Amino acid sequence: MSKVNAVRKAIETLSEEEYTQLRQWFSDRDSKKWDQEIEKDSKSGKLDFLIGEALNEKRQGKLKDL
Repeated sequence: MSKVNAVRKAIETLSEEEYTQLRQWFSDRDSKKWDQEIEKDSKSGKLDFLIGEALNEKRQGKLKDL
């Protein structure tokens, strides 16, 4: 049996509370990974084009106040 299948079977035995905790753990883990990727991309300059686009939009008066 593959690890994934074993995990699936184990998940199916969880109580609703345990399942909710697992879902929250996955969500937190995904968010942390996403934040790390964004930070890495930002530091490497991969997102600099977004700053340029925003500044251009501002110069053209296309930005809306939040």
